Amino acid sequence: MTTAYSILDLAHAKVDASYRDAYARVVEAAQTAERLGYKRFWLAEHHSMEGIGSSATSVLIGHIAGATQSIRVGAGGIMLPNHAPIVVAEHFGTLEALYPGRIDLGVGRAPGSDGATMRALRRDMHSGVDDFPEQLAELQYFLGDKQPGQKVFAAPGMNSDIPIWLLGSSLYSAQLAAKRGLPFAFASHFAPRLLMEALHVYRSGFQPSAVLDKPYAAIGVPACAADTDARARYLHTTAQQSVLALLRGEHLRLRPPVEDMNALWTPQEQIHINDFNGIAAVGSPATIKDHLADLKAETGADEFIFASSFYEQSDRLRSLEIVAEAMKGI
Repeated sequence: MTTAYSILDLAHAKVDASYRDAYARVVEAAQTAERLGYKRFWLAEHHSMEGIGSSATSVLIGHIAGATQSIRVGAGGIMLPNHAPIVVAEHFGTLEALYPGRIDLGVGRAPGSDGATMRALRRDMHSGVDDFPEQLAELQYFLGDKQPGQKVFAAPGMNSDIPIWLLGSSLYSAQLAAKRGLPFAFASHFAPRLLMEALHVYRSGFQPSAVLDKPYAAIGVPACAADTDARARYLHTTAQQSVLALLRGEHLRLRPPVEDMNALWTPQEQIHINDFNGIAAVGSPATIKDHLADLKAETGADEFIFASSFYEQSDRLRSLEIVAEAMKGI
């Protein structure tokens, strides 16, 4: 069986452009991905991050779904502790009613922000993460069949059968996804160290459910493909600068690529960024194909979800083409 391939996007804005421009770029990328056979296009919830335009995640999902025809669109993910589960059920129930059979709901337990932003979101600082299993159960309740005598329900939302995924960068979510029999996506696009252990925990502990009869694991993969290895390494410096900005608490607007990162980072920062991009696929078509084939053999992942940062849209679209071609037969 071939490995499915998908996209995770943050609606990155460039240093010299608006969020409106970022959304236009995202639409074009989603339309291109659809044409190239990508399975899904996910947006991730983040807050108080200048340059990241995906904070109103469900709104943007609707925008992308309305501009495409068949590709699945969804959240990768919604940070459930930030929201009342019934509101999430209503938002995604509405999306499912508008775009039936095309909406995914990935949920995570991280805040997608700092403590001050969590307070601005009216998040209870003394619960949330510890209550995540209960919040997940409540979300499943509101998306499930209406029960006799049920007075509070999601309309739309109930009886919607929207696929729920668990997302995570730790073993906790792997364990919970296995226990609940849900598909699992590991955030190895920024936290690759625990990847193999998380996959083992998920697969070995998996309990079949009404949703899945066997484990289904997707992994996040940073990707930067170009016509030559040298060109890909050069373009990848945009993504490296974004991680560097994150480390330094700077804005996250996309910066143009540079010839030499050594002029920008310290040796310690370089180590951290290289660890962040530990499984990144960077290179020419041949390099990308070999790397992804090896990654498939090593992880046995059912699906790769590619995350990319490109300054110029033409470079991103070319990378999408190269990665799609490489995935054929893997």
